[in-house]
Amino acid sequence: MRIDILAVGRLKARSGEQDLVARYLDRAGAGGRAVGLTGFDVSELADGKSSDAEAEALLARLKPGSRRVVLDERGRTISSETFAGILGDWRDQGATATAFLIGGADGHGAAARDGADLLLSFGAMTWPHQLVRAMLAEQLYRSVTILSGHPYHRA
Repeated sequence: MRIDILAVGRLKARSGEQDLVARYLDRAGAGGRAVGLTGFDVSELADGKSSDAEAEALLARLKPGSRRVVLDERGRTISSETFAGILGDWRDQGATATAFLIGGADGHGAAARDGADLLLSFGAMTWPHQLVRAMLAEQLYRSVTILSGHPYHRA
């Protein structure tokens, strides 16, 4: 199953956040094939539009048949093990791709949230998109390690 991150906003070149995201996605990609997860690609969209316009732009980038995970403050907070289990279940059910949508400064428009397979929150606090992207990349890598039985997730 392919993993795509669709994000409103751009990370600055050679920034600490960009390095961190790249490091975790490279690790996830290296171990992901063995557990049926591939891709781990990031697609950035320009920000500054309304949340509804950003939602439409994100949805336009979805690959056909993708499961959709929307990172949203109204979403569920789940454990790393549960997150890995969801990805593993979708993979086992034959999903070809899962897309993670990260919204802009004003959050997601209703179109992005409506019909999502999972509304996911990293807690009640508001996080900047740069950190959310790094946190998501780390959790994707952690999921790969959990699915492969590696002890990283206990660290």
